[in-house]
Amino acid sequence: MARIQAHTADPQALAAKLNRGVRKKHARLTYEGRVPFGEALSIDRWRLGNGLAILLLEDHAAPVVSYHTWYRVGSRYEEEGKTGLAHFFEHMMFNETSNLPWGEFDRKMEAAGGETNAATWIDWTYYYESLPREEVGLAVELEADRMANLVVREKQVESEREVVANERRMAVEDDVHGAADERLHGLAYGREHPHGWPTIGWMADIEGYRVKDCRQFYDTWYAPNNATVIVVGDVDPEDLLPRIQAQYGALRPSKITPRPAPAATRQRRERRAEMRWPTPSEKLALAWHAAPHASFDHAVLEIIDELWTGGRSARLRRRLVDEMEIVAELRGGVSGLQHGGLFDLWLSMREDVAAQRALDVIDEEVARLITEEVPEAELSKVKARTELFFLGEIETTSGKASQIGFGETVTGDPAHTFVRLEELRRVTQDDVRRVAAKYLKPGRRSIVHVRPKGEA
Repeated sequence: MARIQAHTADPQALAAKLNRGVRKKHARLTYEGRVPFGEALSIDRWRLGNGLAILLLEDHAAPVVSYHTWYRVGSRYEEEGKTGLAHFFEHMMFNETSNLPWGEFDRKMEAAGGETNAATWIDWTYYYESLPREEVGLAVELEADRMANLVVREKQVESEREVVANERRMAVEDDVHGAADERLHGLAYGREHPHGWPTIGWMADIEGYRVKDCRQFYDTWYAPNNATVIVVGDVDPEDLLPRIQAQYGALRPSKITPRPAPAATRQRRERRAEMRWPTPSEKLALAWHAAPHASFDHAVLEIIDELWTGGRSARLRRRLVDEMEIVAELRGGVSGLQHGGLFDLWLSMREDVAAQRALDVIDEEVARLITEEVPEAELSKVKARTELFFLGEIETTSGKASQIGFGETVTGDPAHTFVRLEELRRVTQDDVRRVAAKYLKPGRRSIVHVRPKGEA
């Protein structure tokens, strides 16, 4: 179905109209320009005087709207001893505000036929609502309310503390993959590096949160000058923008001290650790330090990941799972971070098979990438499969909003997904060899070897 987009003829005139009679500078709207989003759509960029960024993409193909709020805060913004607060507030934000009792946020969304959720990672936290177009005003009202009026008291903190502690027990302490992944990040970066501590936080820190800690975190990071609102779908700017102006315009910006970029890692030698776990087979979690998301090298690493683990004909999957039949489960990925992330693999061996056998094959495949050109037909197939995945990510209104929010927060470009598409298309055989040689070095690798408990 063709996309339908109708823009306000003169956004500057609309801004002047909306600002007429507005005395508070926090509530004044400024139009900052238009950003193409693919061939048929574009994003209008607006900003309130209090710093709130608003990215609006009109898409009238279906009567639905996706409303995202991205905050520039994740686990790397935390401090030692207070890890996990960004994730903790992902939970807290669904609790009561001074205007709404506990549970009322979800009840109102369900009554409106909407869907809501949230996510947190190293660089960001975001909240979203997908709902019928006529209910967009509800999303504006609820998100502005919890940005400024969340109730942060002993009762709320203690309730969510137990929820998050239980989540950590299930996702990390009782889960071999979660435990190994946590150990891997700590090994690769060091526990003092913000990329080296878990987004969910250390258990001792979760148990030690105080109301003062939570209130300070909320007052600092949950503010209009630290947020971007993304609205995608069947909306009319002349209806939507006055709602945003009215609900967010009275909110004051916070005082945020700029955070320096995390220190670059200086790993020069392979790092190894061993875990014992009640599991029937050996497992491997391994990773190499990778490029920042915005770099072209990151796009090449995504192609290598797809080449190795993406489909049934992927190289590692074919050798380890299908031909040698020594691996039962194989996963791979490349962290999409503002600063350097990890290119990682997870392997679960079949019973009574040594993990070293799989590691030998991985070493062979690294050498193969560096010394041999990937056949053009194989590279073209991998690139086509990767491109199809990217296009699928922006097929829905929520997918578009998510990619816009991610691009804006991590790279500064809300249309970065199309930059990445072009980068993927121009990856060459030489690029694969160059990037493999640069990043997949033994000295840049960390390995966590999981052995069954009781094994000699």
